[in-house]
Amino acid sequence: MTATARETVLRRVRDALSLSDGPAVTVPRAYRTGRSLPDEERLALFVDRLVDYRAQVRTCTAATTAAVLAEVLREHGAQKIGIPPGLDPAWLAGYDGETVTDSADVPAPRLDVLDGVVTASAVSCAETGTIFLDGAAADQGRRALTLVPDLHLCVVDLSSVRTGVPEAVAQLTPEHPITLISGPSATSDIELERVEGVHGPRTLAVVIRTDR
Repeated sequence: MTATARETVLRRVRDALSLSDGPAVTVPRAYRTGRSLPDEERLALFVDRLVDYRAQVRTCTAATTAAVLAEVLREHGAQKIGIPPGLDPAWLAGYDGETVTDSADVPAPRLDVLDGVVTASAVSCAETGTIFLDGAAADQGRRALTLVPDLHLCVVDLSSVRTGVPEAVAQLTPEHPITLISGPSATSDIELERVEGVHGPRTLAVVIRTDR
C-alpha cells in the first residue's frame, strides 16, 4: 500500500525524534584559518568589497583622521551627530557641528533627530567587506545608535582588518552584542527594486586608518 504524504511526513518526524535519544553527533569544524595578506593587498580587497556594497570609502592616517572625518561630515551636511561615550574626541577636532553623546537613557526615537553617527569598529573582514561592531565597547556604542540615524560614519583601523571570516570572528567576544555591517541597509521587493535605508542607515561611510 502506498503511503500518503501525511504518513510519510509523520514517519520522518518519528524517526528524527528517535534519533535524538542516540549518541551525540560530532560536527566537524575544520574551518580554514590562519590566512593573511600583506597590508596593501588586504586594504585593496577590503575597499573593493565595501564599494561593491555601495559604501563610501576614504583612507587616512592617524594625523589626518580629524580632517578627513570633518570633510566627510561636511559633504553629507551633518550638522548634528551622535557619538558613543568612548569615542576618541581628537577624531572630531575638525568638526564644527553639534555632537550628542549617546547613553542607554536616550530613547531610540530621539536618535532620529541626528544627521548621523560616528563610531569606531571592533574588527573587519576583507574577504566579505563586513565590519563588526562590539556593542560592549565604549567607542562603538549601542546598536540603536548605529541603526536609527541616516548616516553611519565608521572608522576602521587597517590593523583590525582580517583576511577571512574565521580570522575576524576569532577576535570577537561571543558574549558581547555584535552587529555585522555589510554596506548601507538595503532590501529588495519582488521586482528586485533595491531600496536603501529601510532597516538602518541609508549611507555608510567608512574611513580606513592605514596607521595608528
